[in-house]
Amino acid sequence: MTRLAGALGAEVRGVRIDDLRKETTRALEALLWEHGVLFLPGQSPSAEAQVAFGESFGPLEKHPHLGNPTPGLPDHVFELSASHGGVADEWHTDLTFLPEPALYSILHMVKAPAIGGDTLWSNLALAYDELSPPIQDLCLGLTALHNAEPHGRPDEMTVHPVVRLHPKTGRKGLYVNEHFTRRIVEISRKESNLLLAHLASWVANPRFTVRYRWQAGTVAIWDNRATQHFVLNDFAEERVIQRVTVMGDRVEPAGEPRWPTFLRKGNVTDTSRHDALLQDWLRRK
Repeated sequence: MTRLAGALGAEVRGVRIDDLRKETTRALEALLWEHGVLFLPGQSPSAEAQVAFGESFGPLEKHPHLGNPTPGLPDHVFELSASHGGVADEWHTDLTFLPEPALYSILHMVKAPAIGGDTLWSNLALAYDELSPPIQDLCLGLTALHNAEPHGRPDEMTVHPVVRLHPKTGRKGLYVNEHFTRRIVEISRKESNLLLAHLASWVANPRFTVRYRWQAGTVAIWDNRATQHFVLNDFAEERVIQRVTVMGDRVEPAGEPRWPTFLRKGNVTDTSRHDALLQDWLRRK
């Protein structure tokens, strides 16, 4: 194993994802909790082998909104290319608009451009740790609405804590992202926009990140509870990835919400926090 950056990321050689024993999978998972994202070069697995590797960590789910451009792929494999589905060039954690989001994502770089197309990951625990204490304290008491508006489904939404607790490492981490997070629930829209913009730029600070230069055949696995990622859209040649997504995350808040939901007509303190926020969101749309 070779560490790739001070913040996170490690490259692992000498293992094959299509020939893994249970103890090897568990060892990789422990490394993943420590380093956030692992890269395994020289794999080039079949789609079936990638599915089997993913299933060794938990149940899989295909992408809830996007389909595959290539026929014949297994149900749980999601394929993405610039010509079919675009490029994930906003910082995000996968599927945070779901009540139980993605746990791990496992990507196979099928075709890599000769120049460009790198991916960056950010360490969300380190980003939280380096916030000033007053901002840390504020974020601990807040929750945020995430929805699938980038997929044309703004009605599919959930509320998560702004700061979550990782169940394996015990570390607090920021859990908002520029792609899926629409609004911090307990403050006004203008205040929310300011705070979310600050947190989005803060997470992208280079000292919290690792940048990876792809080669075809490399497999990456990352922990969505601890990281965000971003694709550099600076390539002209085809870039094709196939991904499987391990589900089953349970988002545990690092602190309890300390304020009521903020709506245009005042603060609402009833128990139907999600319903009240949904009504407010629809009114503003």
